[in-house]
Amino acid sequence: MKTKSRSILILGILFGYIILQFLWWEILLVKQTGQIIAEKQKLTELSSTNSNFIKTEVEKLHKKKKSQTLMIVGEGTVFLLLLLFGIYKIKQAHSKELELTNQQKNFFLSITHELKTPIAATKLQLQTLQKHKLNEDTQAQLISNALIETERLNALIDNVLLASQLDLGEFTLKKQNQNISQLIKTIVNSYYAHQLQQNEIILNLEKELFLPIDVTTFPSIIINLIDNALKYSFNTKNISVTLNKINQSIVLSISDNGCGILNTDKKKIFEKFYRAGNEETRTTKGTGLGLYIVSYLVQKHNGSIVVKNNTPTGTIFDVIFN
Repeated sequence: MKTKSRSILILGILFGYIILQFLWWEILLVKQTGQIIAEKQKLTELSSTNSNFIKTEVEKLHKKKKSQTLMIVGEGTVFLLLLLFGIYKIKQAHSKELELTNQQKNFFLSITHELKTPIAATKLQLQTLQKHKLNEDTQAQLISNALIETERLNALIDNVLLASQLDLGEFTLKKQNQNISQLIKTIVNSYYAHQLQQNEIILNLEKELFLPIDVTTFPSIIINLIDNALKYSFNTKNISVTLNKINQSIVLSISDNGCGILNTDKKKIFEKFYRAGNEETRTTKGTGLGLYIVSYLVQKHNGSIVVKNNTPTGTIFDVIFN
């Protein structure tokens, strides 16, 4: 970080020196032009006795001096503006590159943690099964826990692979008309059975709603939005998943009563790798890919997504399919 700051300082000094040198040479050029015109004026006065001719020639020289001065100043101003614009664009590109570097650093820190956690948990379940003679109920619970962690790891890897495919433009959606009411119910029951049993997730799905979707990728929209809601509901988890047909649109709403999203962050949360705060001090899990994938897939399913504040606290994500 110190090296980058030093580079910015050196670059600033260099550009400052160039600007000062340019202004100095422009002033010298204007002065030199004035001196040349003055010398021509003297020569004209010395070489002629006709006062009218002298007056006419002097006026011509003054006009020429004025036009040349304006030309020099005008061209110099244009050059200076172009130089300043170039400096601005370089600074802008540098800031963007620095921001992307920080986001990638945060991503790698996060992905390392996210991968290690389910692997360590699964390893612990299996080691417990291996080392101890346990009754069938305890064994079943440990196996169930290991499967949940495996699913979590699989979903994480799917997100990373999907984001990579989206960036490379190698992913095409194959849409078929599907009963999304039943599909969403199946997804939530498969991934969030425990939260459903604890009433942390409430389903309110209008039946028999059909939509042309890609069955492979559509679940990522549901999973990432619910994961996001659970992640930022620090105390009581109260996630509502509703599906309704409103006029000619199908609206999927996922709401929570968590910490909410700042208005300044609402414009950025769908950017790749974006996560508020510093990854080294953040306690919430995530890679900054989930909402980026959601936004992309919703768009590819001819939909739009709106982020709203919930009452009294929390966030609502409305996904509108037309």
